[in-house]
Amino acid sequence: MIEGNNPSYDIIWDHSAKEDLRLIFEFNKSKFSNEFAQKINIEIYEVVGNIVFLKQWQKDEILGEPYRRIVVRHYKVIYRISDNKTIRILMVFDVRQDPSKYKLE
Repeated sequence: MIEGNNPSYDIIWDHSAKEDLRLIFEFNKSKFSNEFAQKINIEIYEVVGNIVFLKQWQKDEILGEPYRRIVVRHYKVIYRISDNKTIRILMVFDVRQDPSKYKLE
């Protein structure tokens, strides 16, 4: 369930965003439970997969255009639109972390 399934455009998860999700899963699994970790990751995937309009979510206040953000619980999903038919998920950031870590590589 990594790639999106919206018929009007593609949702692509960059490697770094997939790694962010893996780390989020491992953290939540160690602090809470496997079930809770799965629930959080599923929520993130579902919200991203249910994007209806390419510019449905707000511009990211730190990164600015062309970056947009989706907030799911304590996590900010950063994406950008490529060629008006592809959404690239670039990063998933826990907003409780040090903001200096909040940057794209």
